[in-house]
Formats: sequence, structure tokens, C-alpha cells
Amino acid sequence: MTDLVTGRLDESSREFAAAGGFSSRLRRVARWFAARDLYDLASLIAMLSLLILACATFDDYAISNDEGVQHHYGELIIAYYKSGFTDQSLFKLDNLYLYGGLFDVGLILLGKILPFDQYELRHLVCALIGIGGIGFAALTARMISGARAAFFTVVALALCGSWYGTMFNDTKGIPQATFMAGAMYFLIRATRDLPAPRMRDVIGFGIMTGAALGIKSLSLLLVGYFGIAILMSMPHPVIGHVRDRAGFVLTSALHFLPAMMIAYVIMIGAWPWSALSPLNPIRGLLSFGDFHYHIRTVLFGRFYEMADVPSYYVPTYIAIRLPLLTLGAAVFSLGLLLTKVFAREADGNPARHREIGLIAFTAIFPVLCQVVTEGPAIDGCRHFMFVFPSIAILAGMGISAFIGILARWHRRAMIAGLAVIASLYGLTAGKLYALHPYEYLYYNQLVGGLEGASRRFVTDYWVNIMPEAVDELHDYLDRTEPATAQTKNYRVAVCGERVSYEEYARPNLQWIKMWDWRYADFYIAPTHMNCDRNLGGKVVAKIERMGVTIGVVKDRRDIRTPGKPAE
Repeated sequence: MTDLVTGRLDESSREFAAAGGFSSRLRRVARWFAARDLYDLASLIAMLSLLILACATFDDYAISNDEGVQHHYGELIIAYYKSGFTDQSLFKLDNLYLYGGLFDVGLILLGKILPFDQYELRHLVCALIGIGGIGFAALTARMISGARAAFFTVVALALCGSWYGTMFNDTKGIPQATFMAGAMYFLIRATRDLPAPRMRDVIGFGIMTGAALGIKSLSLLLVGYFGIAILMSMPHPVIGHVRDRAGFVLTSALHFLPAMMIAYVIMIGAWPWSALSPLNPIRGLLSFGDFHYHIRTVLFGRFYEMADVPSYYVPTYIAIRLPLLTLGAAVFSLGLLLTKVFAREADGNPARHREIGLIAFTAIFPVLCQVVTEGPAIDGCRHFMFVFPSIAILAGMGISAFIGILARWHRRAMIAGLAVIASLYGLTAGKLYALHPYEYLYYNQLVGGLEGASRRFVTDYWVNIMPEAVDELHDYLDRTEPATAQTKNYRVAVCGERVSYEEYARPNLQWIKMWDWRYADFYIAPTHMNCDRNLGGKVVAKIERMGVTIGVVKDRRDIRTPGKPAE
């Protein structure tokens, strides 16, 4: 009996100790959170929320127009290496040899391990990379301007429809932009220790630069940013100390040699064409100014060939695609930069001023080059996604500075300012929710939102309406012809890519080529570029968001050209 009582007492003691240990751990966790900056915690929560949201919704997004050919390009790169460089089919695939295939090759290899549909996997991984881009932008903002700026950078980029809405299926633009943002983060870290930067920052810059170059040759801009960063970090004055300053620049550049070697190896591995000639990467960059395909785009309701767009095309699209608060905050940030307010707030720290200037340069310079050279452009600003992290950083720092100004004025003014900012971004979040999964159709009030942009600016150029449109066609046939809906063959004309359509359509709904469209029983098209008006027919379904029609399904059987009936 004594042993039994003793055993029970020992068990109770252990349970009490365990409970006490659990309470102690809770207290330690609570102390850890209490020691964190509130804005850091808010950033962490926002990033975790984005991860959960992406994992829950990645399969809502359609296969974009380019994904099929990009996936094929990745297969050709693998075939090139497996053949011992003899299978050179990849160099004949339209203009894709001018791009790197890092993402595509990586996804093909990853697909051999994970049990995902190849396109679902592309969308999930691209989304995770896009969230990584938000993280790099936030880390850069925090490094320069603190936790508050980092949080608002997260908000600014996450609530940018052009970023969030394309980070699931823009498998070129989003990874390139993310890796460029990562390269800038490591570059700024490294410049703080010049002329002898820490090796981990140098290696980080090299890896990110190589990954970006392994996707698009436009990432060569990073090499220029690297040179500018060194020059900006050079001690002053220069006059009278030329030899010392030249030594500083040379020593700094030599310390970055490992980064350049790492970047070059990654680049040529993912972009075989770049290895065929030492100057090919530069040729690839310059070739983007010579694209003159017969691809049309639209601006203010006027249609242009891509080579003939006005010089203000890209900056206009950036201005009308950003939430007005983000746009205004970025402009405000630039104004503060020009007046050197940031430098004064940093107790005269010139390094901080230089770093903000470098971020501003990366946001403005590429767009300015496009304006000056009057280069070709299509699909709004999708080829300039890499400037959006820099714009978001500027916006985050601008909002942070504005809140700091209000706080110094009066605490209630700061609270009121935060309330206004939260309300404005809340409205933006509500619009993105209403647009889902077409968040990239977001337009701000400069053009009257999506309603004002419809048929006047680019809208669903990815034809993301495809899954919803196909479902509408299925429902229509099930409702009107239930006996034959899944057995009778119908011909369907699609203003979009075949691979996207066939991923979602039943086998009896046969995709037909453009020259046979007149025989089509049904027609699926977005309203982008008035594609829905290319073929007549009775509209039997509309895909709408925020009261605006963005796509249609037409029944053409009463008017289609006789002959060639559905097989």
C-alpha cells in the first residue's frame, strides 16, 4: 500500500513538474514575443498568412499563355545536356533561347520527386518564390529604415495586384524579380563593409544574380547596380585622393570576384545560349530592344504594335496598376530623399541616404531606359515586374516616415494616420478579394478601376478566365443537353492557348485551330483586346468581376459555317 501511495505521489509530482515546465516554456515564448518589435511581429504574421493563402489557392489560377512553351523549353535544355550538347533544338524555339530556363528546368526535376500535376506545381512554386520576393523587399526596407518600413513594404507589395495576381503563373517575371530583389538585399549588406565585404554577403549576391540571369538577360542590370553601389560607397572627397579612392574601388571589385564567378556558372547552366559566345548575354539584353513581332497591345483605347508603343506606355501602366496609396507613398519617399530628410532622420548617416538612393535608382532607371529608347512593350508592365519590389520598398519607407512625422507632431495624429492607411489598404484588399483569381486585373482610380480600364487597357492577357469559362460551358451543356453533354463531340474555338484549354475541358469538347474557327460550335474568349468580338454567337455565359465582363462563352451553332461538323 505504501508503495502504491508513493507511486501515485511520484506520478503527481511528475505531472506537476511537467505542467510547470510547460508554463515556463509559455512564459519564455511570451517574453520572446514581448521583446520583439510590434511591426516585426506584424510582418511575420503577414508573411505566414501569405504562405497559407498561397497554399490554399494556388490551383485557382489558370495555365498562362506562355507556360506550355516554357515547360517545353525546360525539357529541351535537359535534352541538350543529356545529349552531350548535340541536341540543339532549344536554339530553334522561337526567341526563348534569349531567356534562361532555370525555373523551368528546376520544376521539371522537382516534378519527378513530388506527386503534383506539372502546372499546379509550377503555380505553387512560383507563388512561394513571389512571397520570397516580398520577404527580400521587406528585409531590405528593415535594414535601411527599420521594422515599420519593412511591415508597410510587405503590405504594399502583397496588395499590389500586378504582383500578387501574377505570382502564381508568371513563371518568368516573378522569379526574376524575386532573385533581383534578393541580389539587391545582399548587395546593400555587402556595401556596408566595403572595401572588404563579408563573404556570405558576396556569395548571396552571386547566387541571386546568377539565378536572375538564369531566367532573363535583363538581369544584367544587376552588374551595373553592383558598380554603382561601389561608386556610391566610395569615401569623399575624391579630388585630391584619387589614388586612394581608385584603390578602394579596385579592392571592392576584387572582393566581388567570387560572386561574379558563381553568377556566371549558374547563368550558363540555366541559359545554354549564353555560353556559346562571351558576348551573348549582352546580345540577349540588347535584343529586347529589337523585338518587332506582330503582337498588339492597347493604351487608352488605342491599339499599337508592340514596337510602336508610345514612350510613356510602361510608366503609365505602372502608375495605374499600383494602389494609389502605394504610388503616393513612393513619390513621397522620393521627395524626402531629394530633400535629404531621410539622412537627417538617420542622425546624418550618409550610408542610409546612399542606400535609399540606390533603391530609387533601381526603381526608376530601367523604366527611364525604356522611355528614352522607346523600346517595344506589351501586356502593360509585365516585363518590368522587377521594379515593383523597389517601388514597394520606397512606399514602405515613405509611409513609415509619414507616420514618424505624425508621431512627432501628436500621438493622436499618428493614430489617425494609421487608421487612414489601414482603411485605404483595407479597401484595396477588398477589391483584390472581389477580383480573385484575377487580382492582376486591378486598376486604381486614376482610370476608374477595372470598369474604366475595360477595353481601354490590357486586362486578361494571360486568359486566366479559362477554367471558369470551361466550367460555364460544361454547366451550359449539362443543363441544356444532359443526354449528350459528355458524349457528343463539339468544336470549340478558343482565344487562348490550347494547352490551357485542354487542361480543363472534357475530351468531347474539341479544340480547333484558328483557320477552322468558322466551323466552331462554341467560342471562349476574354474581353481583352476585344477578343470576344472576333466571332459571333449567342452569349450563354459571362465571366464577371466587380460588375465588369472579362470573358464570355458563345454558342455559335445557329450561325456557324456549314460543313465540317463536329466529329
